[in-house]
Amino acid sequence: MSKYKLQRWSLAFLSAALLLGVTPLVAQEQARPFDIVIMNDRVIDGTGSPWYSGDIGIRGGKIAAIGNLTAMPRTRTIDAHGSVVAPGFIDMLGQSELTVIVDPRLPSKIFQGITTEITGEGDSVAPLNEAIRRADQKQYDLLHIQPDWQTFRQYFSRLEKQGIGINVADYVGATTVRRLVLGDDDIQPTPTQLVQMRLLVRQAMLDGAVGVSTSLEYPPAPYAKTEELIALASEASRSGGIYATHMRSESTAILPSLDEVIRIAREARIPVEIWHFKVAGKPSWGHMPEAVAKIEAARAQGIDIAADTYAYTAWGNGLSAFIPPWAHDGGKAKLLERLKDAAARERIRKDMLTPSDEWENEWQQIPGPESILIGQVQNPKLLPLQGKTLAEVAKLWNKDPIDTIFDLLIQDDAFTGVAVFGMSEPDVALALQQPWVSIDNDSSGVSPEGILGREHSHPRAYGTFPRILRKYVREEHKLTLEDAIRKFSALPAQRLRLEGRGLLRVGMWADITIFDPATIRDLATFDNPNQLSQGMEYVLVNGVPVIDLGKMTGALPGKVLRGPGYTP
Repeated sequence: MSKYKLQRWSLAFLSAALLLGVTPLVAQEQARPFDIVIMNDRVIDGTGSPWYSGDIGIRGGKIAAIGNLTAMPRTRTIDAHGSVVAPGFIDMLGQSELTVIVDPRLPSKIFQGITTEITGEGDSVAPLNEAIRRADQKQYDLLHIQPDWQTFRQYFSRLEKQGIGINVADYVGATTVRRLVLGDDDIQPTPTQLVQMRLLVRQAMLDGAVGVSTSLEYPPAPYAKTEELIALASEASRSGGIYATHMRSESTAILPSLDEVIRIAREARIPVEIWHFKVAGKPSWGHMPEAVAKIEAARAQGIDIAADTYAYTAWGNGLSAFIPPWAHDGGKAKLLERLKDAAARERIRKDMLTPSDEWENEWQQIPGPESILIGQVQNPKLLPLQGKTLAEVAKLWNKDPIDTIFDLLIQDDAFTGVAVFGMSEPDVALALQQPWVSIDNDSSGVSPEGILGREHSHPRAYGTFPRILRKYVREEHKLTLEDAIRKFSALPAQRLRLEGRGLLRVGMWADITIFDPATIRDLATFDNPNQLSQGMEYVLVNGVPVIDLGKMTGALPGKVLRGPGYTP
């Protein structure tokens, strides 16, 4: 449309608007050209409803109109050619709090269609003190990061200054709060110390955290009693936050762990999100129906409890998780001392070989050492081990598998990350199908190139959302396309109270994906994980394409999404 014609059209529109009683400012806004109009699409709006046809007009980062916009002026047209247009996907546990500083584009995320990430699993990026900085320095060094923030407010300011490719929101971690006040020791807080911990949660909520989180498998988190968690969750509840948790047990003690979660929800009066919902370990296979039934019963009693999943049969965590909690008392340095001490090693070995519900004994959950895949190491001498199983490393070193775990942790400063094959596919599928289960990636945003491409990632880092569309929607028909999109968008937005996101509606932020459901697919495998997913034709974040015609644009239009307790 020529400038002259556009001026004539705008004047005519304003005149008509005045006759209809529309105020000049509103009419002037409506007369402005759209930044982008998406046409020839099938709109799946995120509610779970069937698709419908309708053009989508975007202006100023938001959806300004949906309907027949053929005659409306615009700066750019995107022809979807019959592809699906859906809300941007929301990753309920993303782990990118540090990697977003390294590569703010987050390629592995956007090629899945992820436009928003929630993160902070027990250990959060803030608040920080010098003791935590020193303890975690090797992680910062590995990523070439200088942690120049102390509070969430300062961290969020850094992200906004540098720019980010997707929207991000953060929990404050109960583990981090505990470390700030109590260190890494197996002790209980005094009343005064518990007040300090509550104040740290309160300040984090004022700074913009969306809630408080726990990761109760990994020390020092298991040292916390339920009453401590209720106190911290109550503080988050006062600010409208949510309690998210990696439960104390996801295996043989899953039902008592669910009881604890339900108690926290009830007594702290707070909504609860269970991260990466699973029944882990061969002894627990087939028990997902019992876990689902317990959550359904709690929901029937008015407990606001839901969950998310990444829908793979292998989980990912640190190799140090195989070591019982008592051996972590005092932090990483003390753990390494014990791993070097013959008597302590023998005690650790005995605990690993003894079935117990007193701690999350991952050695008892797996068929054997072939079920552990070495992922990320920080010692350069160990890089050739990435992608090998523990059984292969043990054979290479001519050692017993448990001794191999001990010595690998010693050589890698207790850093090693692993994928662990310990779930059954029927349990995974059943969890995914629950109406209150959304999706998490449970991996940091990475890239096949540069610093972030050095690790042997869990394939979920690159493939979670497209894999669900390929495997569970297109191939196995265990979800409808509309319900999968609801789990990717409206459901998580509802859980996190993300205002203006998760749906394709006029007035909502234009976080949008465009893809062909017949061809979208994951490429990442356990053997070759560092491969971007294929099929996202366009991904828009706040109305700006970060993927355009299947290629990354490098744009950084993401926003920090602050929680309801935020005070500017």
